[in-house]
Amino acid sequence: MSLFLSETFRDRLAAAPRPLAGGWVCSGSPLVAEIMAGAGFDWLLIDMEHGPNTLDTVLAQLQAVGGSASTPVVRVPFGDAVTIKQVLDLGAQNLLVPMISSAAEAEAVVEAVRYPPRGRRGVGAALARSARWNRVDDYLQNADAYVSVFVQIETAAGVEAAAEIAAVDGIDGVFVGPSDLAASLGLLGQQSHPDVTAAVLRAFAAVHAAGKPVGVNAFDPAVAQSYVDAGADFIAVGADVALLARGSEALAARWVPSADDTQRAGY
Repeated sequence: MSLFLSETFRDRLAAAPRPLAGGWVCSGSPLVAEIMAGAGFDWLLIDMEHGPNTLDTVLAQLQAVGGSASTPVVRVPFGDAVTIKQVLDLGAQNLLVPMISSAAEAEAVVEAVRYPPRGRRGVGAALARSARWNRVDDYLQNADAYVSVFVQIETAAGVEAAAEIAAVDGIDGVFVGPSDLAASLGLLGQQSHPDVTAAVLRAFAAVHAAGKPVGVNAFDPAVAQSYVDAGADFIAVGADVALLARGSEALAARWVPSADDTQRAGY
């Protein structure tokens, strides 16, 4: 690995003696990303799909997280080749692409990441942070070694095709999304429903059978532990905005009296 670039998430997973715990960064704030990185998470997901992120804010967050012990993974909004190219050129080394439900969709993602002749990523290394403006001498020849690619399965069709998706050359791992999977199964908002957890576990088995690592999103500690016990290689256990929301609510509930309490106190 070049001195200018970091170990990829693929490499970190391969060397990990335990499941890697990650945090979601949805705020779009470099300051919050830096705080999350300092908390000690193994990896952080910078989210462009549901977070208010632009190329500028993603760049700032990559810079804020750089040098920490947390490996940043950028989730692009969808598998668009132009967006993937731009995020890679920003210097993102680890990508997560959502809503992949077939091997063909996974193959298109890999093509967008790889340079010709094996793919169709546009060549602009001399202009881009990805190659540190041509300071990484072998970037064009060895870009695949510097980038890891993960896809997200979050539909019933994706679960059924999980083995084929994971087996695609260039896909380094699969992340299962129970929220959208629940919606796909007609169980909107019921991420812990037995049918949803059963589908997650089927995806686990299929991905592992293909020899790839698999992860999952689970903010409920008991559910997260159950997925770790079931063999998850990496897991997202919380999000910056959720931590702020729940923490501030708990603090307000402790110190701000309710209307009933105020009335009883005679205020």
